[in-house]
Amino acid sequence: MTRLIASLFAATFFFVHGAFAQLETGPLEIDTGDSVHKFTVELANDPEEIRTGMMNRESMASNAGMLFDFGQPRQASMWMKDTLIPLDMLFIAPDGKVLAIARNAVPGSLRTIGPGVPVKAVLELNGGRSEALGIEPGDTVRHEVLGNLGG
Repeated sequence: MTRLIASLFAATFFFVHGAFAQLETGPLEIDTGDSVHKFTVELANDPEEIRTGMMNRESMASNAGMLFDFGQPRQASMWMKDTLIPLDMLFIAPDGKVLAIARNAVPGSLRTIGPGVPVKAVLELNGGRSEALGIEPGDTVRHEVLGNLGG
C-alpha cells in the first residue's frame, strides 16, 4: 500500500510539474517610432503550447507576454477559453509589423479572435497595455523568431 501511495504521489508530481513547465523565455521589443518598449516573453511554438497559451493564469507581469510562433504564416484563430485575465492580442506579419490588435479580450470568452489575414505570430500582453504604451498597427515587433532582433 505504501508503494502504491508513493507511486501515485510521484506520478502526480511529474504530471503537475509537466503541466506547468516553464516555456522558453526571451527578449522582445516593440518599436512605435517614438519609443522602444522592452518585454520578456514566453515562446509558445508547438501545438500543445499554442493550444494552452495563457489558460488558467491569474496574473502576468506588466512587461511580460506570450509570443505564439506559427512558423509559416497562417490564419490565426485565438480565443479566451479558461483564460482568467484580459489580454491584448497583437497579430504580427513575418516582417514584424503589427497588422491588427484585439484590445482587452474578455476572459473566458469562446468568441474567435483573428485579423482575417495570415500572420506569422501573435503576441499576448496584459489587457490595456498596448493602448497605455501607444502601440498601434504598423508598429514593429522585434524577436528572434521574426529574425529582426539585433544581437
